[in-house]
Amino acid sequence: MRVLVAGATGAVGRQLVPRLEAAGHEVVGLSRRGPRPVDVLDAGAVRRAVAEAAPDAVVHQLTDLGAADGTANNRVRVEGTRNLVDAARGAGVGRIVAQSISWAYAPGDGPADESVPLDPTDEPPRSRIVAGVRALEDTVAELPEAVVLRYGILYGPGTWYAPGGAVAAALAGDPAARFLGSTAADDAVSSFVHVADAAEAAVRALAWPSGAYNVVDDEPAPGHAWLPVLAKALGVPAPARSGGGAAWARGAVNARARALGWAPAHPSWRTGFADRDPG
Repeated sequence: MRVLVAGATGAVGRQLVPRLEAAGHEVVGLSRRGPRPVDVLDAGAVRRAVAEAAPDAVVHQLTDLGAADGTANNRVRVEGTRNLVDAARGAGVGRIVAQSISWAYAPGDGPADESVPLDPTDEPPRSRIVAGVRALEDTVAELPEAVVLRYGILYGPGTWYAPGGAVAAALAGDPAARFLGSTAADDAVSSFVHVADAAEAAVRALAWPSGAYNVVDDEPAPGHAWLPVLAKALGVPAPARSGGGAAWARGAVNARARALGWAPAHPSWRTGFADRDPG
């Protein structure tokens, strides 16, 4: 299969491209960097790039998180996804696999599966985040074969949670550290996924039925459980335990993806945070 990877130089993309090639796919990369950069917000440039690539499928791993700017990232989710889907349709591409997130679900008891609706909140900034996710998923679903991968919090090489990354700086007390997340050791529950496991899911998803899939590890956990483990792995101070946490912070379950043969090589952050193997 000829696969266009949008976001080929990102944290997931760098793990994904070699896995696709190892699986026998021909890969064309699309990103803002490299010898032939393409800005996903430039509809004409995206249309020309996709038409020239003539792929059988598109894998959408685009984000704009380098400056921890939620507005910029939301624009990629909304406008960038629209441009990519329109270009795919114009090139006769029917299959797309797209990156989404697993923490946009409505509040409730216990980790969420894919039947839980997205959060209907109208309280910013969360309302803007969920609106961007909803726009991405709805736009992708316009193609006849659309798979949405709702990733957990990404950790591993190239992420904010890597050694020397933004989270380590924040835990060490650097006021200039910038990332979109929390370092509160509270009761809010998160689900994580190693970037290598996220990439492996994207490879497998090329053959999955249309729909949404949580791509998370096996252990949703509150901040007061995972933050001390992360801090130890990063060699920085652990924050003091606190209480509380948002009602929507409930984690997610991966049973649907597991039923199709995917399983995380890093099943828990407990060992994954300290693993220096890039995957």
